[in-house]
Amino acid sequence: MCGIIGYNGFRDANKVLIDGLKRLEYRGYDSSGISVIDKKQQIFKEVGEIKELEKNLPDFKGSIGVSHTRWSTHGAVTKANAHPHLSTNKKIAVVHNGIIENFQKLRENLTKKGYKFLSNTDSEVLAHLIEDNYKGNLQKAIFNALKKVEGYYAIVVTSTDEPDKIVGARKDSPLVVGVGDNENFLASDITAFLKYTNRVIYLEDKELCVITKKDITIYDENYKTVDKEINLIDWDISDAEKSGFAHFMLKEIYDQPDTVNNVLRGRVSEVDQYIEFAEKVEKELKPDLDSIHIIACGTSFYSGLVAKYMIEKIADIPVSVELSSEYRYFGTKKENSLVIAITQSGETLDTLAALKEAKNSGCQTLAITNVIGSTVTRLADAYILTQSGPEIGVAATKTFTSQIIILFLVALKLAIKKGTITSDELYNYILNVKELPKQIRQVLEKSDEIEKIAETLKHAHSVFFIGRGINYPIALEGALKLKEISYIHAEGFAAGELKHGPFALLTKETPVIAIATKDFTYDKILANIGEVKARGPQVIAIADETDTEIEKHADFVLRYPTNQTILTSIPITVTLQLLAYHVANLRGCSIDKPRNLAKSVTVE
Repeated sequence: MCGIIGYNGFRDANKVLIDGLKRLEYRGYDSSGISVIDKKQQIFKEVGEIKELEKNLPDFKGSIGVSHTRWSTHGAVTKANAHPHLSTNKKIAVVHNGIIENFQKLRENLTKKGYKFLSNTDSEVLAHLIEDNYKGNLQKAIFNALKKVEGYYAIVVTSTDEPDKIVGARKDSPLVVGVGDNENFLASDITAFLKYTNRVIYLEDKELCVITKKDITIYDENYKTVDKEINLIDWDISDAEKSGFAHFMLKEIYDQPDTVNNVLRGRVSEVDQYIEFAEKVEKELKPDLDSIHIIACGTSFYSGLVAKYMIEKIADIPVSVELSSEYRYFGTKKENSLVIAITQSGETLDTLAALKEAKNSGCQTLAITNVIGSTVTRLADAYILTQSGPEIGVAATKTFTSQIIILFLVALKLAIKKGTITSDELYNYILNVKELPKQIRQVLEKSDEIEKIAETLKHAHSVFFIGRGINYPIALEGALKLKEISYIHAEGFAAGELKHGPFALLTKETPVIAIATKDFTYDKILANIGEVKARGPQVIAIADETDTEIEKHADFVLRYPTNQTILTSIPITVTLQLLAYHVANLRGCSIDKPRNLAKSVTVE
């Protein structure tokens, strides 16, 4: 959730840190702060948006500092509770992501020793605890202090007693090193420093890092120095900028023809009719699997529900889809099952915890993520990258469609290994998946038409989304997108379930968005639309471009290009993304940074 960046180099630290914070805004925050060493710790904090911090920031002179965007957990949204936090002697500045579970006990002990607390946060404990352990060596003080901490953290620390260094440490919360030339960075996300370098070192749990302008030293949990690989990131800084679009979300919706191509590149060939993954992935996709358990949260959970329909239909393997927060405590864990963890960031805390439980039970594990080097890529037995580039908008768009296509390819690969698919069927599936970039562009060309339909929804208080089969999870995702960014109450339902309770909430003022595909459930969805119309609401149908009947049943129709039924979920999804975007934009909502939400959920 919260964002961290630390800088040690030759540039104006103020400018680097503010720029880094802006690139971390998508993670969600309610306050921000900065500390620069200018003879002493110069600290400035603000409640609200980073632009308020930037506008009022004094002209600190220094080239080493730390900054933070806070999402409140312990303590209200106030300047005092914003980070960085200072030690009692005002020499040590700390920024922290995570939760210190035993902070109350630590605080009581430190208070008895005379340390003065100025905030209500758990994080301030770290500043005083490090001071209490300081004996002339900052990294050693941090190492010893963290031995007393229960919980999880990413911390970055500076001290005026050692003004040439920054120290960072992590446990169950992301922290990466940016390797520059005569400058180095510590941040919770690569995008914070991507403008300056694409060279990255990933820290493991319980590792501690010391950066000066020219050197990087990393210690393991036993305080032994370790050598770490420097990774090159192929993201371009333009990928993390709006490129002329009004919002990141809109840009990322329009990125999808390219991101789909990126998913397919090197993995699919219609000429040779193959689906190919890395060797470690192929090893996990065994034809004799008893079952597959997909674990995920939020939008990733809905991509898992889509995958259930795909894998069971194509590969004939039973699939369960469970929320990570539930699976870690209650899920079934069998040794001959494959557990697929889906997490856009690779750092979703509940998903990581659930994955650890699966591994401890002897399950095979496979991760699907967008971030190379993220914790999930190191935890799972194998991983597949969606290769979508940085996604800045809090509401996931391009990563969702990329996840679906990855899972579709997994279904095809399992079907090939099991022999549940003919060569003709495989060839047709490959042809149709290759058509998706063009079909997404066709949907994007209808943006103005979709915006006109959005006008009919902008004053709604509640909206229903309905679908059958694979369109049921797409309805769930469509509803989530609308509620996330427009703040309109929206719910997705399996169309046949309306009569089992939801009809009680349906009024003439409740628009219904019905997803209609030309499959064996088509007559049923038309009947469901009829049931809705009988109660007075207007119906917006999302229908195949070849459907000649739908206008007789719906008030408005948005068309998507014809594809194999199982792949229509992609152009339908893009249609619903644009619809949600336009509704939110017409309502004047904060689209990229919706209230109370964060891009990456790294706390329980």
